[in-house]
Amino acid sequence: MPTNKYFEYWAERYKGDLVDNILPFWFSNGLDKENGGIYTCLDRDGQLMDSTKSVWFQGRFAFICAFAYNNVEKNPEWLAAAKSTLEFIENHCFDTDGRMYFEVAADGTPLRKRRYVFSESFAAIAMAEYALAANDEEYARKALSLFKDMRRFIKTPGILEPKYLPEVKAQGHSITMIMVNVATCIKKVMSDPELDEQLDESIHALKHYFMHPEFKALLEMVGPEGELIDTLNGRTINPGHCIETAWFLFDVAESRGNDRELIDMALTILDWSWDWGWDKQYGGIINFRDCKNLPPQDYSQDMKFWWPQTEAVIANLYAYKITGDEKYLKRHKMVSDWTYAHFPDNEFGEWYGYLHRDGTVAQPAKGNLFKGPFHIPRMMIKGYMLCNEIVK
Repeated sequence: MPTNKYFEYWAERYKGDLVDNILPFWFSNGLDKENGGIYTCLDRDGQLMDSTKSVWFQGRFAFICAFAYNNVEKNPEWLAAAKSTLEFIENHCFDTDGRMYFEVAADGTPLRKRRYVFSESFAAIAMAEYALAANDEEYARKALSLFKDMRRFIKTPGILEPKYLPEVKAQGHSITMIMVNVATCIKKVMSDPELDEQLDESIHALKHYFMHPEFKALLEMVGPEGELIDTLNGRTINPGHCIETAWFLFDVAESRGNDRELIDMALTILDWSWDWGWDKQYGGIINFRDCKNLPPQDYSQDMKFWWPQTEAVIANLYAYKITGDEKYLKRHKMVSDWTYAHFPDNEFGEWYGYLHRDGTVAQPAKGNLFKGPFHIPRMMIKGYMLCNEIVK
């Protein structure tokens, strides 16, 4: 297939899957028309298994609805769902200290709060994307305010409970990379020095602390100055997270006039992480590796989850768009062919989330507190955009 035809095909497939399959599944089965917000604990056929609401998924869903509205089609139902979910977040998902809950009941009754700020991160990007969709400056200000609260929570000792006791000095990749995405999303609607400060801080940490050339790996946890913590947790590589980080950095590089140094950094992370993550025997991106090739601790270490595949689709499309290097086109085909052969449920719609290493289904539910309408539709929206950009 000629290259342009290939990308035209995938652009239309991403849009069709999003508009005709993924979003209708969640709007029909997950949308809470009584209380607002979204249910995510859905069985294979869309049956509600648990009415507990994942707070970070309220933000994720609102973001997706607005992101699709901004970049695929001006569907008023999507915009209304984004607004309804944001109202649910504002009315029910914040504690009195300004931090957000992790789980709430159907009506918004608080159930659980965790030490992380991921609920805040997804609420912030949802507010920013909705501000762009609705031309609503108030939500842009709310997004920036929440971002600044996140920075204060992270930087002020005593606000967030530490993961380890004081004997373990460590910093994590997850929050470092997610803050890149949050700042990037908010910069589309607001200007503020703290946004660029955060980008510079995160990029510095990724380059000088988390990237370890001796292993050709980006690690999930390192010491305060990037030291290897030679434990099971300290040696962990999460290929999906690292590949996601790579395309977040492509976003920043493009916003900075195609910053060559940043592009090269992102390509290095992508190449390293593909080599660690791609399963040469069965195909697909696996969950965890040990940088010394010792047995990983996590019980799901060799499973195939839905979201690393979607991140690999985006990152390789992005890398091909930037470089024109055929290896990224080849990788996009590899991960797309494997993903579309194993994850979509052709009977009930949407995708399975959890596969064994060989691609067989481990459990068939379409959602829980951690899987819902985010990575798959984001891949389809971003993929649609990137394919069209490549063709042009």
